[in-house]
Amino acid sequence: MIGDRLKELRTARGLSLRELAAQAGVSATLLSQIERSVTDPSLETMRRLAGVFGESISSLFSEPAPPSVWISRPGERSLLTAPKGQVAYERLTAGNGQLEVLRAVLEPGQISADEPRGHPSTECVYVVTGTLVAQVAGVDYAVAGGESISFDSRLPHRYLNRSESAVEIILSVTPPNP
Repeated sequence: MIGDRLKELRTARGLSLRELAAQAGVSATLLSQIERSVTDPSLETMRRLAGVFGESISSLFSEPAPPSVWISRPGERSLLTAPKGQVAYERLTAGNGQLEVLRAVLEPGQISADEPRGHPSTECVYVVTGTLVAQVAGVDYAVAGGESISFDSRLPHRYLNRSESAVEIILSVTPPNP
């Protein structure tokens, strides 16, 4: 889905693979692989591409006419990967641009980002299992399995697993951040 959408956005703007690669700061080879669904882009690559198009990350997943009903099935979901040591997210929602719901498993020591950052959204994290540390505006909040935390995402934030076991979370963001 990402590959088709990326090609649609690129061709609609009359950009070659090399031109888009130069603007996004990635290789044309990588973009070709993404368009052909040979590889999934990292979260950072998706941010860069979305920035070039002036779109949100979720728009890279959207179809021309998003379905009114969408079923998310294991093994068929898009993955938002991150640099080594950071968490990767499994996309649970269709790309309609209104709501982003992600599932992630943070292994011991994993973080969502090197540094806390904010974006204009509202965020809610439900902890399925384990204990998550949510850093929001410089304060650490321990959120245990069965609990959730919601906050104004404009506040700088990130998620950490400081425990010895995996932490599974469901993260909802509205509107999705670019």
